[in-house]
Amino acid sequence: MNVAQRVAVVTGGGIGGALVARLAREGARLVVADLDADAARAVSKSVNADHPGSTVSAGADASDTAQIQQLIALAESTFGPVDLYFANAGIAGAPGLDADEQDWDLSIDVNLRAHIRAARLLVPRWLERGEGYFVSTASAAGLLTQIGSATYAVTKHAAVGFAEWLSVTYGDRGVHVSCLCPMGVDTRMLALGKDSGDALGRAAAQAVMSAGDVLEPAEVADAVLAAIDDERFLILPHEDVLDMYRQKGSDYDRWLRGMRRYQNSLPAQA
Repeated sequence: MNVAQRVAVVTGGGIGGALVARLAREGARLVVADLDADAARAVSKSVNADHPGSTVSAGADASDTAQIQQLIALAESTFGPVDLYFANAGIAGAPGLDADEQDWDLSIDVNLRAHIRAARLLVPRWLERGEGYFVSTASAAGLLTQIGSATYAVTKHAAVGFAEWLSVTYGDRGVHVSCLCPMGVDTRMLALGKDSGDALGRAAAQAVMSAGDVLEPAEVADAVLAAIDDERFLILPHEDVLDMYRQKGSDYDRWLRGMRRYQNSLPAQA
């Protein structure tokens, strides 16, 4: 899909801000949404300085159906029908088995149900129009796992599963789906993990940082745009993830033993 003159909604900061800048450079028109309205406004202002009139912003909870509907309405009233939706908002979640029901509910809402609720609103419209594009930001943790955080590992697995289901169910009817699964990216989420006062939280961040290169959000955005151009499902900015995923599938027990050894080697566990 050529994104020039297409209308897109991008939720969440970090990678989301880089996606907005990259999409605007290619001629897309965008709604920038973040729970932090000021952060969304700052991204929009910065991008509009280089590409005047290309973006509008909104403070919104991307896991709330009514607020997703408002984002879609804002896009339609400002630019036209939504062609692409980037379900990028996410949270790291509480680590370990100490995560309570509220922690689990929040992680499931933001990392999974936000995608389901957006798709429920947009896919019927795309089927009527014959075309649309849903981009799910999951994580390499959705293919492998996340040391330290069960809430993150489980919900990112679920996000990958939902993206797969969307592609299988609607891919032959004009609805394109891509699923972004990076390892370490230099965002506020990673910084919060590094500074965590919790041993499992620090272990989670250390595992990400030591598993491969920590990429800049702009590098990830470039990978996303290349995948959209190819209409490719799996987006792996860290190419090593594919080898790791193959190793996991070829001998699950060996992989689990290796992950336990790796976890025990992390200094943040001490």
